[in-house]
Amino acid sequence: MNLKDKVAIVTGAGSGIGRATAICLAAEGVKVIANYSQSEEGALEVVEKIRNDGGVAIPFRADVSIEHEVQDMVTHTFMVFEKIDFLVNNASITYQIPMNELDEVTGEIWDSLFAVNVKGIFHCVKAVVLHMKKQSAGAIINLESVAGGNGIGSSIPYAATKSAIHTMTRSLAISLAPDIRVNCISPGSLAMRWWAGNEERMHGLAGQLPLKRISTLEDITDTFLFQLI
Repeated sequence: MNLKDKVAIVTGAGSGIGRATAICLAAEGVKVIANYSQSEEGALEVVEKIRNDGGVAIPFRADVSIEHEVQDMVTHTFMVFEKIDFLVNNASITYQIPMNELDEVTGEIWDSLFAVNVKGIFHCVKAVVLHMKKQSAGAIINLESVAGGNGIGSSIPYAATKSAIHTMTRSLAISLAPDIRVNCISPGSLAMRWWAGNEERMHGLAGQLPLKRISTLEDITDTFLFQLI
């Protein structure tokens, strides 16, 4: 499938998986809306790189946990490009809280993680579906995590939100079929910036994995492409 001139919104595009995905899609000819909330500098760097490489990208600030900001982003996207083909729900937050430190998990932490990681995805899906239904086509990918299945991660609330994403993705896939495809991707250990200073520990995990190596951002972006084609 030729992706040239398709239009994609990538949330949390200022760093990590979102950044890599935005650049990867643009390299395939996709016109990218690089969403960010706080990582403005990173998002602008992504857009600049895409444009310097001959691609099309625009930055757009929107907090996915705030529904009207998401609606504004989708409206702007449609006004500029007149269609929306893909949505990559990558935006996510977490807190580093040891699993046995239950007293550190406050109500505010629960609320903030669910607002971004779960409700944020729903806000974005709800906003783009209207346009995708009119086209009778579209593809949505939600970023989950292995933490949603094994319960191990940066914190208990984080793992719980990722599990919720898995279930929500299944529900959306059923409700939006057959014209709109909805899938999720669940990365495990990735060679990313949060391992800085702990590379030895990161590589020590490889022996527990079937591939015997830590995944790369390219592994994830290749999976995104497979799901969108």
